Amino acid sequence: MPVVCAHALISGRVQGVSFRYYSFHEALRLGVKGWIRNLHDGRVEAVFQGDRPLVERMLAWCRLGPPGAQVDEVGVDWWDPQEDLTKFQVVGTANLT
Repeated sequence: MPVVCAHALISGRVQGVSFRYYSFHEALRLGVKGWIRNLHDGRVEAVFQGDRPLVERMLAWCRLGPPGAQVDEVGVDWWDPQEDLTKFQVVGTANLT
């Protein structure tokens, strides 16, 4: 099955509700690679890579989010698979420019 890579920008009440850490555990459960981080504008940014059905399940999870979150939108761009993604990790906060 071909590997796909999705870049997601998640908006709503997604910071201060452990969104990144719940996502981390969901990605580990599914076997998805990539990363997730908070943005200074209140959104969460993530990259999910793996078999398409697993990445689609991860994106579906993001549309619901963890308890306490209120997801308003999940914007997705499809990227070429990234060779350097070997695990899933929570990374530092970054500006989106």
